[in-house]
Amino acid sequence: MAKRGARRSAADEMQPCPCGTGLPYADCCAPAHRGASAAPTAEALMRSRYSAFAVGDADYLLRSWHSRTRPARLRLDPGTRWTGLEILETDRGGLFDTAGTVAFRAHYREAGRPGSLTEHSRFVREDGRWVYLDAQPD
Repeated sequence: MAKRGARRSAADEMQPCPCGTGLPYADCCAPAHRGASAAPTAEALMRSRYSAFAVGDADYLLRSWHSRTRPARLRLDPGTRWTGLEILETDRGGLFDTAGTVAFRAHYREAGRPGSLTEHSRFVREDGRWVYLDAQPD
């Protein structure tokens, strides 16, 4: 993938999508990042948000965040490299739902050391499209 903040080339877009579906980035999360399509399910939104972290697309992260819980700005850590996503569980969040949750584990490397983040995220529809609401407390 391209460096954070850099324009992605056609070659970058043909690389496997960071979200782990096995599809090329161009056919998976890139259309959502560009605003050409919306995630059809809460899980698809979760995957596209993970990919946005991986490719450094803070604008997409803010656009896909619920208006009530969205921060005013988002600064991504350039020293964090996201290396893999595991979807652990989904509850609702389908084509005809208005809310859903996705539990996931996101793997990363920071300062040369591996780490992981586990979260149970809540998603809702706002203006007809899926958005990230918040993380459920443990």
